[in-house]
Amino acid sequence: MSTILKLENISYGYIDGGFKRDILKELSYDFQEGKFYTILGPSGSGKTTLLSIIAGLDKQNSGKIYYKGEDLDKLGLHKYRRNAMGIVFQSFNLINYLTALENILVAMNETDNELPKNHKELAYGLLNMVGIVESKADRQINKLSGGEQQRVAIARSMASNVDLIFADEPTGNLDSKTELEVVKLFQNLTEKYGKTIIVVTHSEEVSKLSDSRLFLKDGKLIDIE
Repeated sequence: MSTILKLENISYGYIDGGFKRDILKELSYDFQEGKFYTILGPSGSGKTTLLSIIAGLDKQNSGKIYYKGEDLDKLGLHKYRRNAMGIVFQSFNLINYLTALENILVAMNETDNELPKNHKELAYGLLNMVGIVESKADRQINKLSGGEQQRVAIARSMASNVDLIFADEPTGNLDSKTELEVVKLFQNLTEKYGKTIIVVTHSEEVSKLSDSRLFLKDGKLIDIE
């Protein structure tokens, strides 16, 4: 199993009321291909900040990130976000006036990765894989339940044929039954499709079902035995 994402001495902080607040402190970690990771930690520990940085949505103050051995600064964050990763948010962040299918098609048009020519057929297939049948795929997003919207968000994260999927509290707004269904989707993505999943969560139940459990403490990632 090879390293897909390498964090090397990542530091991040900001000035608050004249004082420097350090969130991440020379954090280093190697994420392996085809594994499902969860990151736990108390509120304010920097979990979402870390996820934003490794997803290329924010920039660390110092340190390096390597994707498949390539420095992100040289690869370019725009290219990285466009072709290497997908992200799932707690609040779904879907386009409400579009259908589930159209949300997937939009994502497909935002990548340079090679995709099958029949985007529509592929989009229906992705939605079906996460439990959204064709009749629901053709509904507007705001006509779907929270759990169904999160499934659409997961399908969207895969639409660009990416290797990395990040998720920030993806089950935070879901009941326990739907939470388990979402986790099973993540497990399937790693086991069957070789995706690397990195999930920030407060849920011990979600964390216990991942391949590798991490805890963010004092600005550093610690493996949980």
